Parts: sequence; C-alpha cells; structure tokens
Amino acid sequence: MTIRVIIVDDQAMVRAGFAALLAAQSDIDVVGEAPDGRRGIEVARAALPDVVLMDVRMPELDGLAAAREILAPPPRVVRVPKVLMLTTFDVDDYVYEALRAGASGFLLKDAPPADLISAVRVVAAGEALLAPSVTRRLIADFAAQRPAPRKEGASLRLGGLTPRETEVLELIARGLSNQEIAGRLVLAEQTVKTHIGRVLSKLGLRDRAQAVVFAYESGLVTPGDR
Repeated sequence: MTIRVIIVDDQAMVRAGFAALLAAQSDIDVVGEAPDGRRGIEVARAALPDVVLMDVRMPELDGLAAAREILAPPPRVVRVPKVLMLTTFDVDDYVYEALRAGASGFLLKDAPPADLISAVRVVAAGEALLAPSVTRRLIADFAAQRPAPRKEGASLRLGGLTPRETEVLELIARGLSNQEIAGRLVLAEQTVKTHIGRVLSKLGLRDRAQAVVFAYESGLVTPGDR
C-alpha cells in the first residue's frame, strides 16, 4: 500500500528536498505541501494523507497549533492522519506539547535521508517515533519543567490494567525498548508487543508516545525515576 504524505514547512527548499527524497520511494507518494500551519490544515483535509510532516516553527500558524487541529478534527472529518513533527534542535520547547496533542513523534530536520524515509514508514504503520534515548532525556525533562495536572479518571483507567500491563507501561515510560522490556521481564518480544497493544486499547491511546505522556501525567512514573 502506498503511503500518502504531505509536507508542511515554511522553507521552500526544505519542502522540495523532502518531496524529492520521499517521492523516489516506491511505497511513498507526496500528495501535497504547504508553507504554513493554516494552509497545512487545508491541504491535510483535502489531500487525505496518511502522514503529515509538520515543521514546528512557522508563520501564520505554528506546527503545534496546526497539529492540534489536524488531530482533533470536526465530526465530519473521518480520516485522521499521523503527524510527525520536524524540529531544528533535539530539545525543542514544543516537543512535549506536540506529543500531548497526539503527534506520533518527531524527527530532526537534519537527520540522514534514510532516517526520514524510515520515520515516515514507522509512523504510517501506527508506531510512535520515540526513541528510548529521547524518552529518557526529553520527556522526563519536559515533565519536570512543566508538570501537567493529573487527568481526571487516570487512576480508574490505570486500574483497568493487569499488573503485568501496568509494569509494561511503566517500563515504556522509563525509556526501555521492546527488546529491553522483554529482557527485563523475561518475556518474548512478541508477548511484549501484545501487552503494549492491550495497554493502548484499554487506555484509549493512539501509540507509544501517548502512553509515555499518560504514564507521566497519571503519576505512574515521575521525573527522575529509574
């Protein structure tokens, strides 16, 4: 199946470069582009992409605000794409908020071409582009700097998890990869994936990125935990 992508960035050369790279892949089709967040929302609604590459800092409407609108559309919009945020620096004030808004992850704009291609495929497949190293450093830092109020009903939602599922969620939020979780709990990696799927389903979460945010905001994990 071909992955439909749109590119939202205020730099024309960046859009052109990304478009050329992605369009050269047999399984990726670039179906639109936009120079700012407002136009990006319009293109996303018209082109019906699977993945939106969204720059963080743009005129008119920044990437965070645009991502929020794309990921929380009006009732008449039935197809919601994945959003992959593009950042210039590996520590960006918007990243944590973008994940809270429902973005599936982020990628540095100067990442190697192979990383961009892989990122689009990973996000399109429903996975979160959130490396364990990023989870450990970035998410914990932002949670510590701007702790959000615990969501109402979070304890009740956590109560719906089995002890093993709660343990898996905690390890995800601590920054462990599936392989590392499998080793820690002495489980097959496929079993870990099954547990993660059940956690996401029970908590009504979209992907691993939202699971990390939920774990911090619910109080299951606190910054500085090891």
